[in-house]
Amino acid sequence: MWDMFTHSFKLFVKGKLFREPAAVFRQWLIGFAVAAAIVVLLVKVGAAPWLAVVGAAIVSGGLQPVLFKNLKYA
Repeated sequence: MWDMFTHSFKLFVKGKLFREPAAVFRQWLIGFAVAAAIVVLLVKVGAAPWLAVVGAAIVSGGLQPVLFKNLKYA
C-alpha cells in the first residue's frame, strides 16, 4: 500500500499521473473557489469562522466526486 502511494505521488509531482494535468488543476480550482466563496459568505452572514470552514469542507468535499469523475489517468 505504501509503495502504491509513493509511486502515485512521484508520478503526480512529475506531472505524469493524469492524462490532462490542466483539467485536474481547473477542477481543483473550481472546488477551491466554491469552498472559499462558502466560507466568505457564511462569515459575512455571521457564522463563526470554524463553523464556516466546516460547512465549506462538507460541501466542497461532496463536490469532489462530481468534479473529478471524468478525469483520466495516464
